[in-house]
Amino acid sequence: MKLSFLKKGSKIAIAAPARRVLREEMQYAIDWLKENGFVPVFDDSLYDEHFIFAGNDADRAAHFQQYLDDEQIDAIWCARGGYGSVRIIDKLDFTRFLEHPKWIVGFSDNTVFHGKLNRLGVPSLHAPMPYCFGNKTAAAKQSLIDALTGKPLRYEFAAHPLNRQGVMEGEIVGGNLSVLCGMIGSDTFPDTDGKILFIEEVDEYIYHIDRMMHALKRARKLDHLKGLVVGGLTKIHDNEDIPFGQSVEEVVADAVSAYGYPVCFGFPAGHFDDNRAVVLGMKTKVCVETKVLFEGNW
Repeated sequence: MKLSFLKKGSKIAIAAPARRVLREEMQYAIDWLKENGFVPVFDDSLYDEHFIFAGNDADRAAHFQQYLDDEQIDAIWCARGGYGSVRIIDKLDFTRFLEHPKWIVGFSDNTVFHGKLNRLGVPSLHAPMPYCFGNKTAAAKQSLIDALTGKPLRYEFAAHPLNRQGVMEGEIVGGNLSVLCGMIGSDTFPDTDGKILFIEEVDEYIYHIDRMMHALKRARKLDHLKGLVVGGLTKIHDNEDIPFGQSVEEVVADAVSAYGYPVCFGFPAGHFDDNRAVVLGMKTKVCVETKVLFEGNW
Protein backbone atom coordinates (compact mmCIF):
# COMPACT_ATOMS: atom_id res chain seq x y z
CA MET A 1 0.00 0.00 0.00
CA LYS A 2 1.39 3.41 -0.97
CA LEU A 3 0.89 6.43 1.26
CA SER A 4 0.58 10.05 0.16
CA PHE A 5 3.63 12.14 0.88
CA LEU A 6 3.35 15.35 2.86
CA LYS A 7 3.58 18.92 1.61
CA LYS A 8 3.38 22.41 3.02
CA GLY A 9 0.25 22.69 5.12
CA SER A 10 0.01 18.96 5.89
CA LYS A 11 -1.33 18.23 9.36
CA ILE A 12 0.84 16.18 11.72
CA ALA A 13 -0.79 14.99 14.94
CA ILE A 14 1.43 14.51 17.99
CA ALA A 15 0.26 11.60 20.15
CA ALA A 16 1.69 10.02 23.31
CA PRO A 17 0.91 6.29 23.27
CA ALA A 18 3.53 5.36 25.84
CA ARG A 19 5.49 7.28 28.46
CA ARG A 20 4.30 10.68 29.64
CA VAL A 21 5.81 13.91 28.34
CA LEU A 22 6.14 17.48 29.57
CA ARG A 23 5.11 20.60 27.68
CA GLU A 24 8.64 21.94 27.57
CA GLU A 25 9.85 18.63 26.08
CA MET A 26 7.51 19.04 23.10
CA GLN A 27 7.95 22.72 22.32
CA TYR A 28 11.05 22.45 20.13
CA ALA A 29 9.42 19.87 17.84
CA ILE A 30 6.17 21.85 17.66
CA ASP A 31 8.08 24.96 16.59
CA TRP A 32 10.16 22.94 14.13
CA LEU A 33 7.03 21.61 12.43
CA LYS A 34 5.70 25.13 12.00
CA GLU A 35 9.03 26.41 10.69
CA ASN A 36 9.00 23.70 8.02
CA GLY A 37 5.48 24.46 6.85
CA PHE A 38 3.57 21.70 8.63
CA VAL A 39 0.59 22.13 10.95
CA PRO A 40 1.02 20.47 14.36
CA VAL A 41 -2.19 19.05 15.83
CA PHE A 42 -2.55 18.14 19.52
CA ASP A 43 -4.52 19.01 22.61
CA ASP A 44 -3.95 19.00 26.35
CA SER A 45 -4.45 15.23 26.51
CA LEU A 46 -0.90 14.98 25.16
CA TYR A 47 0.26 15.90 28.66
CA ASP A 48 -1.95 13.53 30.65
CA GLU A 49 -0.26 11.53 33.41
CA HIS A 50 -1.02 8.11 34.90
CA PHE A 51 1.92 6.49 36.68
CA ILE A 52 4.73 6.58 34.08
CA PHE A 53 2.24 6.73 31.21
CA ALA A 54 0.71 9.62 29.27
CA GLY A 55 -2.72 8.79 30.68
CA ASN A 56 -4.32 5.44 31.42
CA ASP A 57 -4.52 2.76 28.73
CA ALA A 58 -8.10 3.54 27.72
CA ASP A 59 -7.42 7.26 27.34
CA ARG A 60 -4.17 6.79 25.41
CA ALA A 61 -5.91 4.37 23.07
CA ALA A 62 -8.84 6.76 22.57
CA HIS A 63 -6.53 9.68 21.76
CA PHE A 64 -4.54 7.59 19.28
CA GLN A 65 -7.74 6.21 17.74
CA GLN A 66 -9.00 9.74 17.18
CA TYR A 67 -5.98 10.52 15.00
CA LEU A 68 -6.09 7.16 13.22
CA ASP A 69 -9.68 7.87 12.16
CA ASP A 70 -9.35 11.57 11.32
CA GLU A 71 -9.08 11.89 7.53
CA GLN A 72 -7.69 15.43 7.90
CA ILE A 73 -4.58 14.16 9.67
CA ASP A 74 -1.71 13.31 7.30
CA ALA A 75 0.69 11.76 9.80
CA ILE A 76 0.86 10.74 13.46
CA TRP A 77 4.14 11.57 15.20
CA CYS A 78 4.60 9.58 18.40
CA ALA A 79 5.81 11.92 21.14
CA ARG A 80 8.29 9.51 22.73
CA GLY A 81 8.95 5.87 23.48
CA GLY A 82 9.70 4.41 26.88
CA TYR A 83 6.98 1.83 27.47
CA GLY A 84 3.26 1.54 26.95
CA SER A 85 2.42 1.05 23.26
CA VAL A 86 1.97 -2.70 23.67
CA ARG A 87 -0.71 -2.04 26.31
CA ILE A 88 -2.95 -0.22 23.82
CA ILE A 89 -2.25 -1.84 20.43
CA ASP A 90 -5.07 -4.40 20.79
CA LYS A 91 -7.53 -1.67 21.77
CA LEU A 92 -7.08 0.09 18.42
CA ASP A 93 -9.33 -0.41 15.39
CA PHE A 94 -7.52 0.13 12.08
CA THR A 95 -10.62 -0.23 9.87
CA ARG A 96 -11.07 3.47 9.03
CA PHE A 97 -7.30 3.99 9.01
CA LEU A 98 -6.96 1.44 6.20
CA GLU A 99 -9.53 3.36 4.16
CA HIS A 100 -7.45 6.53 4.52
CA PRO A 101 -3.97 5.43 5.66
CA LYS A 102 -1.36 7.87 6.90
CA TRP A 103 2.21 7.88 8.13
CA ILE A 104 2.91 6.77 11.69
CA VAL A 105 6.29 8.04 12.84
CA GLY A 106 8.42 6.97 15.80
CA PHE A 107 10.85 4.34 17.04
CA SER A 108 11.87 2.38 20.13
CA ASP A 109 8.66 1.42 22.00
CA ASN A 110 6.70 2.45 18.91
CA THR A 111 8.11 -0.62 17.15
CA VAL A 112 4.79 -2.16 18.16
CA PHE A 113 3.01 0.07 15.63
CA HIS A 114 5.57 -0.65 12.93
CA GLY A 115 5.00 -4.38 13.37
CA LYS A 116 1.23 -4.03 13.25
CA LEU A 117 1.34 -1.84 10.15
CA ASN A 118 3.70 -4.24 8.41
CA ARG A 119 1.19 -7.04 8.89
CA LEU A 120 -1.50 -4.75 7.48
CA GLY A 121 0.63 -3.94 4.44
CA VAL A 122 1.13 -0.27 5.34
CA PRO A 123 4.59 1.36 5.39
CA SER A 124 5.66 3.41 8.40
CA LEU A 125 8.52 5.65 9.41
CA HIS A 126 11.23 4.72 11.92
CA ALA A 127 12.55 8.15 12.84
CA PRO A 128 13.28 10.61 15.67
CA MET A 129 10.41 11.69 17.90
CA PRO A 130 9.51 15.07 19.45
CA TYR A 131 11.11 14.08 22.77
CA CYS A 132 14.73 15.32 22.67
CA PHE A 133 14.26 16.31 19.01
CA GLY A 134 16.32 19.44 19.53
CA ASN A 135 19.36 17.28 20.22
CA LYS A 136 19.22 15.50 16.88
CA THR A 137 21.73 16.25 14.14
CA ALA A 138 20.80 18.41 11.18
CA ALA A 139 21.12 15.31 8.99
CA ALA A 140 18.68 13.36 11.16
CA LYS A 141 16.11 16.17 11.09
CA GLN A 142 16.48 16.57 7.32
CA SER A 143 16.06 12.83 6.80
CA LEU A 144 12.68 13.02 8.53
CA ILE A 145 11.53 15.80 6.18
CA ASP A 146 12.91 13.92 3.16
CA ALA A 147 11.11 10.71 4.10
CA LEU A 148 7.79 12.44 4.78
CA THR A 149 7.93 14.41 1.52
CA GLY A 150 8.98 11.48 -0.67
CA LYS A 151 12.60 12.34 -1.38
CA PRO A 152 15.05 9.44 -1.79
CA LEU A 153 17.11 8.56 1.27
CA ARG A 154 20.82 7.89 0.77
CA TYR A 155 23.25 7.22 3.61
CA GLU A 156 26.91 6.28 3.27
CA PHE A 157 28.89 5.19 6.32
CA ALA A 158 32.04 3.36 7.31
CA ALA A 159 32.25 -0.42 7.22
CA HIS A 160 32.51 -2.38 10.47
CA PRO A 161 35.07 -5.19 10.85
CA LEU A 162 32.28 -7.70 11.55
CA ASN A 163 30.27 -6.79 8.46
CA ARG A 164 29.51 -9.59 5.99
CA GLN A 165 29.79 -8.14 2.51
CA GLY A 166 27.18 -8.36 -0.19
CA VAL A 167 24.11 -6.57 -1.51
CA MET A 168 20.74 -6.81 0.19
CA GLU A 169 17.70 -5.56 -1.65
CA GLY A 170 14.09 -5.78 -0.57
CA GLU A 171 11.55 -4.58 1.94
CA ILE A 172 13.03 -3.48 5.27
CA VAL A 173 11.25 -4.27 8.56
CA GLY A 174 12.06 -4.26 12.26
CA GLY A 175 12.91 -1.77 14.97
CA ASN A 176 13.87 -2.11 18.61
CA LEU A 177 15.17 -5.58 19.46
CA SER A 178 13.52 -5.87 22.89
CA VAL A 179 10.14 -4.82 21.54
CA LEU A 180 10.45 -7.18 18.58
CA CYS A 181 11.18 -10.10 20.90
CA GLY A 182 8.19 -9.16 23.03
CA MET A 183 5.97 -9.53 19.95
CA ILE A 184 7.10 -13.01 18.89
CA GLY A 185 4.02 -15.16 18.38
CA SER A 186 1.65 -12.20 18.07
CA ASP A 187 -0.01 -10.59 15.06
CA THR A 188 2.20 -7.54 15.47
CA PHE A 189 5.49 -9.31 14.75
CA PRO A 190 6.54 -8.28 11.22
CA ASP A 191 6.90 -10.79 8.43
CA THR A 192 10.67 -11.28 8.09
CA ASP A 193 10.81 -13.93 5.35
CA GLY A 194 12.55 -12.50 2.30
CA LYS A 195 12.98 -9.14 4.06
CA ILE A 196 15.85 -7.02 5.34
CA LEU A 197 15.69 -7.00 9.14
CA PHE A 198 16.74 -3.84 10.97
CA ILE A 199 17.43 -3.92 14.72
CA GLU A 200 18.65 -1.43 17.32
CA GLU A 201 18.85 -1.43 21.11
CA VAL A 202 19.63 0.74 24.13
CA ASP A 203 20.45 0.23 27.81
CA GLU A 204 20.65 -3.56 27.86
CA TYR A 205 23.20 -6.09 29.07
CA ILE A 206 25.23 -8.07 26.55
CA TYR A 207 23.75 -11.34 27.78
CA HIS A 208 20.26 -9.89 27.26
CA ILE A 209 21.16 -9.14 23.64
CA ASP A 210 22.47 -12.70 23.28
CA ARG A 211 19.23 -14.08 24.73
CA MET A 212 17.08 -11.98 22.41
CA MET A 213 19.06 -12.87 19.29
CA HIS A 214 18.69 -16.55 20.13
CA ALA A 215 14.97 -16.02 20.78
CA LEU A 216 14.64 -14.69 17.22
CA LYS A 217 16.76 -17.55 15.93
CA ARG A 218 14.77 -20.25 17.74
CA ALA A 219 11.54 -18.69 16.46
CA ARG A 220 12.97 -19.02 12.90
CA LYS A 221 12.76 -15.27 12.34
CA LEU A 222 16.37 -15.09 11.09
CA ASP A 223 16.28 -18.04 8.70
CA HIS A 224 15.14 -16.43 5.46
CA LEU A 225 16.30 -12.82 5.61
CA LYS A 226 17.68 -10.86 2.66
CA GLY A 227 20.11 -9.33 5.14
CA LEU A 228 20.55 -7.92 8.63
CA VAL A 229 21.08 -4.20 9.32
CA VAL A 230 22.21 -3.36 12.85
CA GLY A 231 21.73 0.20 14.01
CA GLY A 232 22.71 1.70 17.32
CA LEU A 233 23.66 -0.62 20.15
CA THR A 234 23.75 2.19 22.66
CA LYS A 235 24.67 2.22 26.36
CA ILE A 236 25.16 -1.54 26.41
CA HIS A 237 26.33 -2.96 29.76
CA ASP A 238 28.41 -5.94 30.81
CA ASN A 239 28.46 -7.81 34.11
CA GLU A 240 31.15 -6.45 36.41
CA ASP A 241 31.79 -9.70 38.31
CA ILE A 242 31.99 -12.09 35.35
CA PRO A 243 32.19 -10.34 31.96
CA PHE A 244 30.32 -11.97 29.09
CA GLY A 245 33.51 -12.35 27.07
CA GLN A 246 32.32 -10.94 23.76
CA SER A 247 31.41 -7.50 22.53
CA VAL A 248 27.76 -6.88 21.75
CA GLU A 249 28.56 -6.78 18.04
CA GLU A 250 30.27 -10.18 18.29
CA VAL A 251 27.17 -11.58 20.00
CA VAL A 252 24.95 -10.44 17.14
CA ALA A 253 27.40 -11.65 14.50
CA ASP A 254 27.61 -15.08 16.14
CA ALA A 255 23.82 -15.42 16.21
CA VAL A 256 23.66 -15.09 12.40
CA SER A 257 26.96 -16.81 11.59
CA ALA A 258 25.22 -19.85 10.09
CA TYR A 259 23.43 -17.80 7.45
CA GLY A 260 24.88 -16.55 4.18
CA TYR A 261 23.17 -13.19 3.83
CA PRO A 262 24.94 -9.81 4.17
CA VAL A 263 25.20 -8.19 7.61
CA CYS A 264 26.13 -4.61 8.44
CA PHE A 265 26.78 -2.87 11.75
CA GLY A 266 26.85 0.81 12.57
CA PHE A 267 23.79 1.90 10.64
CA PRO A 268 22.91 5.50 11.63
CA ALA A 269 19.55 4.84 13.30
CA GLY A 270 18.75 4.26 16.95
CA HIS A 271 19.08 5.86 20.36
CA PHE A 272 21.60 8.57 19.53
CA ASP A 273 21.62 12.06 18.05
CA ASP A 274 22.25 11.04 14.42
CA ASN A 275 19.07 8.96 14.22
CA ARG A 276 18.28 8.86 10.49
CA ALA A 277 14.85 8.05 9.10
CA VAL A 278 14.10 4.60 7.68
CA VAL A 279 10.89 3.88 5.78
CA LEU A 280 9.84 0.45 7.01
CA GLY A 281 7.76 -1.69 4.68
CA MET A 282 9.33 -0.20 1.54
CA LYS A 283 11.99 -1.56 -0.79
CA THR A 284 15.53 -0.66 0.15
CA LYS A 285 19.01 -1.45 -1.16
CA VAL A 286 22.04 -1.81 1.10
CA CYS A 287 25.47 -2.40 -0.44
CA VAL A 288 27.88 -3.73 2.17
CA GLU A 289 31.41 -3.38 0.83
CA THR A 290 34.48 -1.37 1.92
CA LYS A 291 31.87 1.27 2.74
CA VAL A 292 28.17 0.80 3.30
CA LEU A 293 25.64 2.52 1.06
CA PHE A 294 21.95 2.60 2.00
CA GLU A 295 19.43 3.71 -0.61
CA GLY A 296 15.69 4.05 -0.25
CA ASN A 297 13.69 5.18 -3.26
CA TRP A 298 9.93 5.29 -3.10
